[in-house]
Amino acid sequence: MGISVDPVSLREPVEDRDFTEFYAATNRAATAQVYAMIGNWHEAQEAVQEAYARALARWRQVSTYDDPLAWVRTVAYRVSVSRWRKAKRLVFSVPIDTAGVPDPMENHVALVAGLQRLPASQREALVLHYLVDLPVAQIAAQLGVPEGTVKARLSRGRSAMAELLGEDDGV
Repeated sequence: MGISVDPVSLREPVEDRDFTEFYAATNRAATAQVYAMIGNWHEAQEAVQEAYARALARWRQVSTYDDPLAWVRTVAYRVSVSRWRKAKRLVFSVPIDTAGVPDPMENHVALVAGLQRLPASQREALVLHYLVDLPVAQIAAQLGVPEGTVKARLSRGRSAMAELLGEDDGV
């Protein structure tokens, strides 16, 4: 009864293995969450990859945080906002190759379209609460706002989404 050990993994420093495990366990969720916040799959993928690259460069520090994924998600969102501002200033369009990207389900399209029509603060609160499943207190801490502000954003965002999605359904 021997223990099987991958000789390649033994050559990686422990910190690198920890990061690799963190990345493997969280990448899909982080990308989906950022996509829900910004509404562009390709941009979400790029922003999340940039955030993971930054996390790796600071892994000794980031790995000590209570929620390293929250750090990655926040950095990815900020990266995407920064890129959007730069692209908006340049005012150019580049065709996007969608080969290999699965078609989204109709309800996901409606949800993301509705989220995109909300103010960024409401959209971020809704995504963190309903898609990431964070409690109000944790969202407030992550965003650096009072819990009452998060509750107000959630309430306004829910009302707006109900109205937006109701319009789409012909109600």
